[in-house]
Amino acid sequence: MNSVLSAPVQFTDSAIQEIIRLMNEESFDKSKFLRVGVKGGGCSGMTYILEFDQKNEKDNVFELNSISFIMDKSHAIYLQGMEVNWEGGLNSRGFTFKNPNASSTCGCGTSFAV
Repeated sequence: MNSVLSAPVQFTDSAIQEIIRLMNEESFDKSKFLRVGVKGGGCSGMTYILEFDQKNEKDNVFELNSISFIMDKSHAIYLQGMEVNWEGGLNSRGFTFKNPNASSTCGCGTSFAV
């Protein structure tokens, strides 16, 4: 029996629209999932991962707002309650991360410490 896992992160409407737009591009590899995670590095200690990648045995799969995404099981502790947003303006363009677990963040917004 499969249990449904509660998604540890949320996506704003603008983030969902941009992810769907990227997935609908002709060059998109349909065998890949959206990966949300963290890796060591960046000016504050950890950097966010938001990319399309192959699923592996360490991943959980989540379904949220018509988007399936994968996350390494060990990353949820760092990302629980995080919100991913898409900024489409002229001055700031890209995905942003609002993480309640971050004790500090850097000026670029993609690096944090816990």
